[in-house]
Amino acid sequence: MTDPTQVKPIISLSGVSKSFGATHVLKEINLDVNPGEVVVLIGASGSGKSTVLRIMAGLETTDSGQVWVNEVPLHEARRAKEIRGHVGMVFQQFNLFPHKTALGNVTLALIKARRMSPADARDRAMQALERVGLADRAQHYPSQLSGGQQQRVAIARALAVEPGIMFFDEATSALDPELVGEVTQVMRSLARDGMTMVVVTHEMGFARQTADRVVFMDKGVIAEQGEPEQLFVNPANERTRQFLHRVLDH
Repeated sequence: MTDPTQVKPIISLSGVSKSFGATHVLKEINLDVNPGEVVVLIGASGSGKSTVLRIMAGLETTDSGQVWVNEVPLHEARRAKEIRGHVGMVFQQFNLFPHKTALGNVTLALIKARRMSPADARDRAMQALERVGLADRAQHYPSQLSGGQQQRVAIARALAVEPGIMFFDEATSALDPELVGEVTQVMRSLARDGMTMVVVTHEMGFARQTADRVVFMDKGVIAEQGEPEQLFVNPANERTRQFLHRVLDH
């Protein structure tokens, strides 16, 4: 991991708070992510981790605090759209168009949003499908692909715009257990290639083996963060201990 003292964060959250109605989802969150770093957010459902991710990706606004992503101040509403194209987002649901092939799903945004020619979009899309091991499935429709393959097409779609940061929000939780590995394998290869990644996941094996830093969230605050071995083997916070005991035993 890069020496954090020498690097300017590519993502910076300062004093970020967010409520939905009467529910205080995030309370004064401070979090930096450095270029090339893989940060994994863990915690119980409702702890705020997906909201943090959505704020970083420009999909959710804050009530207070500052959010800088790739030097764009997302807390300034008029500037937020500048983040598009800098980041890729992969959701729990694949959100593929059923009437388009894998190739068609990946080329669509390149043609519509990036104004690429169909030929250039096809070349870029094929490179992205190759990257996730699905070049041979380019002409298959989503109904002809397994859940794991559909999620890999969704990753290819996000990669095709050549983002500097990839966000993953529970990218494997809708998959059957035997299909999880093929998706986490792609995510690990992106990490090895130096992609800046922020990942919300319940896959503790992925967090432990792939993250540079694990952030444990509890009731809207960052309760603890650190290198995976330190956090998994010797957590300092009692809530972290309870959470890990529960999920690892399970």
